Amino acid sequence: MTHHSDLLIIGAGILGLSHAYAAAKRGLKVKVFERSATPLGASVRNFGQALVTGQPPGPMLDLALESRDIWGQWAQLAGIQLKRNGSYLFARTEAEEDLLEAFCAGRAREHGYRVELLQGAAMSDLYGGQFRHHRAALLGQDDQQLYSREAIPALINYLSRELKVEFHFSTLVRDVEPGQVHTTAGTFRGEQIIVCSGHDYQTLLAEQMAELNLQTCRLQMLRVKPQVDLNLQHALLTGLSCVHYGAFADLPEAAAVQAQILRDTPHLHENGIHLLISPTPYGELIIGDSHHYGSDPSPFNAEQVDNWMIELAEHTLGCEIQVLERWQGVYGSRGPGPFSFLRVAPGVSAALMHTGVGMSVGPAMAEGNITDLWGDAA
Repeated sequence: MTHHSDLLIIGAGILGLSHAYAAAKRGLKVKVFERSATPLGASVRNFGQALVTGQPPGPMLDLALESRDIWGQWAQLAGIQLKRNGSYLFARTEAEEDLLEAFCAGRAREHGYRVELLQGAAMSDLYGGQFRHHRAALLGQDDQQLYSREAIPALINYLSRELKVEFHFSTLVRDVEPGQVHTTAGTFRGEQIIVCSGHDYQTLLAEQMAELNLQTCRLQMLRVKPQVDLNLQHALLTGLSCVHYGAFADLPEAAAVQAQILRDTPHLHENGIHLLISPTPYGELIIGDSHHYGSDPSPFNAEQVDNWMIELAEHTLGCEIQVLERWQGVYGSRGPGPFSFLRVAPGVSAALMHTGVGMSVGPAMAEGNITDLWGDAA
């Protein structure tokens, strides 16, 4: 039995680290437990896109804006490379362009989205004309992009070095109960325990999580090298994303986009494919993704799905790409809302994301949870 801590966190993904930061900056004593030697889950398999523009108005947009500020703080404190010049969402068809125009004229103005619609000459001149084959581009000015494989370790290093968060890697937490956690490295005591175990719904608090009927989503993703020097400095999306993200999906104009997808490219709908492209710091691009749901993510990727995404990416970029690496993303999905904070016992909670926007809203979500538990100061 080791000495007492204020907060014990299970999981060193973005939710676990965000809760650790929110608590440690208040002067609380924090320990974090991670079963692997380094985080390997959703927080490092993703695109590194912290999107504000795609979030629906209301709590999710507010959380994304607050998280944007926190990422800015982390970039300075932890030395994280953070692109803050926004994202481009390309309209490839008239229906997609109509949807973006309607969004800019209505919802964007009403709810304060910082966006700009590029059309005509402004569209043709973008990146020296590389994207002139698209009809329009929505610049989401508040969107950010980072390289998750480096950002997450950098944040861990900062929390450990500067805020004295104690990390226990390669340590499996077998069980939790009020006041203590039982691990492969012994038993630890703490005033509060927060389980941030991603899409693992079976190891800890399985009974409480089972009541939510949660699923996992797996995604096919690739790291590629474009065959021309794009020097891409923005994350890219297409009109396919308009039927996926809540900022656009419920607008009346989205129905025509969805109908067009179902009529012309039903395989994209069937496999949940909507193109995302993120530049890495090394001139490469991360592209994807597809969405397949179930109680357990299948380990088997379909080559045809990758081929469809490569075809989409090459058309969007206007150049051929070379695949360097393939992997499978995975995240928790289809819960009772976009996220949950379960109070399962005195001093024992679970923080869960039910969508793939943990990087976008997780930092602020954690700040709110810690404020609820401790207030603004320790």
